[in-house]
Amino acid sequence: MANGKQDLPINQILEGDCIEILQGLPESSVDLIFADPPYNLQLSGELWRPNSTRVDGVDDDWDKFPSFAAYDQFTRAWLSACRRALNPDGSIWVIGSYHNVFRLGAILQDLGFWILNDVIWIKTNPMPNFRGVRLTNAHETLIWAARSKDSKYTFNHHAMKALNDGKQMRSDWTLPICTGEERIKIEGRKAHPTQKPEGLLYRIILSSSNPGDLVLDPFFGTGTTGAVAKRLHRNWIGIERDEGYIELASKRIEAIGVEAYEDVVFDVSDRKRKAPRVAFSRLLEAGLIRAGQQLFFRKDREVAAKVKPDGKLLIDGFEGSIHQASRQLSDGGPCNGWDHWYYEAEDGQLQPVDVLREQLRAGLGRQD
Repeated sequence: MANGKQDLPINQILEGDCIEILQGLPESSVDLIFADPPYNLQLSGELWRPNSTRVDGVDDDWDKFPSFAAYDQFTRAWLSACRRALNPDGSIWVIGSYHNVFRLGAILQDLGFWILNDVIWIKTNPMPNFRGVRLTNAHETLIWAARSKDSKYTFNHHAMKALNDGKQMRSDWTLPICTGEERIKIEGRKAHPTQKPEGLLYRIILSSSNPGDLVLDPFFGTGTTGAVAKRLHRNWIGIERDEGYIELASKRIEAIGVEAYEDVVFDVSDRKRKAPRVAFSRLLEAGLIRAGQQLFFRKDREVAAKVKPDGKLLIDGFEGSIHQASRQLSDGGPCNGWDHWYYEAEDGQLQPVDVLREQLRAGLGRQD
């Protein structure tokens, strides 16, 4: 797998404190970070079900902090180290619950990250509130943030739309918690109390990275991030201080067989967005569209505009670019003119003007 990051410890689990290790990585070397930090759940005492069985919850020492101030200090330190390692056009996903997510969001903004979305993970099978004193906590919150306001971050919009049956992906994701064969267990008990489902990481990594990118997880646990990254032909680095989790994650990831497809198979980025910009007026200069020619809005011959020599469209007294004319006909709504205007081809059929733009990009413009 091509990576271009040979000087980094790619596809490895680094044992130790995440802050120290992050500070030792080259600056701006990571493309995407997923972080599932301690939630600081502030649990007091054991929790029991109505049938007198004990709930196997999160009571590990790594989730305990003496105060909110101590938790904030820890959070600020590891997020600062992440920002240092993240490349200028990289992004970070951080997950939390009502116990900590508001503190995470404030510190992210304080450090200069630019919040892009908050995503609600709605659990189809949440743990009930056994005491009956609160609502069942049926969701967790993910914060997606760019390194800065000016970052040209990766977002594979069309891939997420395809993943959502052709509809734009929303910010509420309905997925089950990690159960069944996916849940790693030791002698019948959960190996890790907060193992995240692979489906959740699949959406995150697919949406925010490309093949060969480097994905880092500073709280690696049992290796879900590394497992999904490997399947999607991304490189990864995991940081984990617990030897037991490292052993489980290593075996899990090593067991994944990846076919030697070319990375292009896994490239779901919007190629049009990457392509060179082409102004509509270039179609006139290349002779692919003529001044005075009619274009038809959304393939409707009853809604026609005439092309002016400067590339503007004239329709019912309105004059503007293909995008402005589209908005005018769509009551001001957002409208990409390349997607909505059609021309009449030599065979009399209506074809999208975007076909002509692609001809220019491919160097096939007619030379008159």
